[in-house]
Amino acid sequence: MTAKKTAPRPQRSDAQRNRERLVGIAKAAFASGETEIRLDEIARRAGLGIGTLYRHFPTRDALIEAVYRSGVEELTQAAERLAASRPPVEALRDWMHVLIDYVATKKLIAPALNSLVGGPSALYASSRKQIEDAIARLFERAVASGDVRADIDPMELIRPLAGLANIDADPGTCWASGAKRLVDILIAGARPEKPARPKRAGAARPATSPRRRGRGGG
Repeated sequence: MTAKKTAPRPQRSDAQRNRERLVGIAKAAFASGETEIRLDEIARRAGLGIGTLYRHFPTRDALIEAVYRSGVEELTQAAERLAASRPPVEALRDWMHVLIDYVATKKLIAPALNSLVGGPSALYASSRKQIEDAIARLFERAVASGDVRADIDPMELIRPLAGLANIDADPGTCWASGAKRLVDILIAGARPEKPARPKRAGAARPATSPRRRGRGGG
């Protein structure tokens, strides 16, 4: 009887690799200010034919949406990876740093996103739940470990970062470094309050009598 051969684990298809390459090239172009880059130029930089690009992205909008969604997928994957490899509060802090990098890229590619037919609002709304779920999972772990308080809405940690990004409207500024310092402040504010240590009975020091002046003083 012939032993049954185990099928080798299939490698990721060329099609998937080509798709990811096209998204990466487009993301880099948009982030560098090339909002109006032609699709055939993206295909050329990827070393692919324009037909391959159109098989994956029939329209320019489809490619722009894929660039945005790739960033959201990186956020969700980072949450899973950090939850498996880092202590709860450190995983939460590190993920918030990843979120800041995501927002920084989003600011850079905003002109491309704003060129979408109908605007980017529906695209943003579709990804909001993924972001909320990612931070909620990490926050729950930090609550369970006693590192943060349970009476805080996880989104309260994100809103100040979003506000800072909106105040600093210039995508070329280094707001991200300030935002990462803000993460430490937010995490510190979310820590449980330490109970005050009770005073020991009889620990009060007796009042000292005033020093008597020596005789013969002038």
